[in-house]
Amino acid sequence: MTKIITLLAVSLFIQLGLKAQPAPIGIELESISIPNLGGVQSYAFGQHNGKWLIIGGRLDGLHRRQPFAAFDVAGHNNNLVVIDPVNKQKWSAALSSLPTGMQEQLSATNMEFYQSGDYLYFIGGYGYSATQRDHTTFPNLTAIKVSDVINAVVNGTSFTSYFRQINDPKFQVTGGSLKKINDNYYLMGGQKFLGRYNPMGPTHGPGFIQEYVDGVRIFSIADDGTTILVNHLPSHDDAANLHRRDYNAEPQIMPNGEEGITMFSGVFQTTVDLPFLNCVNIDTAGYQVNNAFQQYYNHYHCASIPLYSAANNEMHTLFFGGIAQYYDSSGVLVQDNDVPFVKTIARVTRDANGKMTEYKLPVDMPSLLGAGSEFILNKSLPAYPNEVLKLDDINEERVLLGYIYGGISSTAANIFFTNTGSQSSASSEIFAVYLTNYLESVDQVNAQSAGSLDLRVYPNPSNKDFTVDFKLTQTDNVRVLITDISGRLIEDVVLKHQPAGKNTYYKKVRSFDKSGVYFITIESSTEKAVQKIIVE
Repeated sequence: MTKIITLLAVSLFIQLGLKAQPAPIGIELESISIPNLGGVQSYAFGQHNGKWLIIGGRLDGLHRRQPFAAFDVAGHNNNLVVIDPVNKQKWSAALSSLPTGMQEQLSATNMEFYQSGDYLYFIGGYGYSATQRDHTTFPNLTAIKVSDVINAVVNGTSFTSYFRQINDPKFQVTGGSLKKINDNYYLMGGQKFLGRYNPMGPTHGPGFIQEYVDGVRIFSIADDGTTILVNHLPSHDDAANLHRRDYNAEPQIMPNGEEGITMFSGVFQTTVDLPFLNCVNIDTAGYQVNNAFQQYYNHYHCASIPLYSAANNEMHTLFFGGIAQYYDSSGVLVQDNDVPFVKTIARVTRDANGKMTEYKLPVDMPSLLGAGSEFILNKSLPAYPNEVLKLDDINEERVLLGYIYGGISSTAANIFFTNTGSQSSASSEIFAVYLTNYLESVDQVNAQSAGSLDLRVYPNPSNKDFTVDFKLTQTDNVRVLITDISGRLIEDVVLKHQPAGKNTYYKKVRSFDKSGVYFITIESSTEKAVQKIIVE
């Protein structure tokens, strides 16, 4: 009988001295329906006086694998859409009155964008260019005067004079993120992708060019409403740690009280097609890779919310659904290397000492939603200049933080290899997100996120021998135990004098005498981690 191994990381991780978790953050989601709204995912937005301006993105769900069908023209969003979530109204206008170059970029997907005052800066994006007769990443920055465009779309008048565009090869980026610290913009990660998507690689079929940014590009913008002047500043380049795209980047207040940004997770690692589990913190002094923290939930871009408590010097970031390598099942952290759609709502909290820990909230997304969605802030709330919410100044028992709109809605967790275009769609749902002090239960700490063992067992699933990876902070003896579900000991071995850094232990499948549930425990002198194994 072939033995297939499925690995589930179970939250039986223990670290000595793990602090009690901070007070949980209560979240409620309330569905809002707007007639004939339509769905969109991976878009850009700006807002003014409670109305939203939606630009670009895809009108369909997860992209298909076949080059002729992936990112096809039929899925382009060729309209400007204005939404009033309070009065539940929608207006739209075609992009066709704009110059061709603007039309092509503004109908792209996975662009980078940032609203500074009344101007929305729209960078890059991937889509089909009729001018080039191929798919491309657009090398443009387009400035959009949000208030005037919203008024023009609502009133049915011309909006062409409210768009300006410049060309710059450093802006030829898709799947990255654009944020701001003080007066400077930070274009982080992403890639330049030219040609048709093809999962078989760049030398198959129509072929393509894929170049990761592998860095952070920093620049300032001088914009007088007529002329856009960009001043490029020295960048950060790191092919190992900044090689990531389609991730969540959120503004932060750092432990020293200054503004910063954290790049959470993202894809793909340079040595394996799996998400990063660590994060990168960015401030005006540079960037720091945090390998002491592992994020197991919410790996791809999804709606997220930053909140900071100055009284406790605690930075909280909330994540809503999306796609991840891990998910929780009845208290067990399940590893799935196919990286499925998930319902998980989680938060990452950074304490006054800079230590980060992940928590699962007791509420989930109502279905497999969130990938490619955006959180649109309630602008009336107290916030720092970088739009991190001031948690201490929110005193109501129930307060509207903002809204989640769009994203991919999937009918099943893993659809990539069977996707014909009908298994997912662009969501038209809007969820009002409320912060509340009414809590059904406390948030569930993912203690493994704050530990240093970083236990991983792979491949998953497998009918071959498997590998156990773990990390040590110092030379140590490590005990490896394997037990079955009844607690019967299958193996107990001590690996002596294991060096600091990454270590590997190999196990043969034939060591398991029958199908069933087993546990692998790795225990050092200071901590231990357990992974649940199902042998079929």
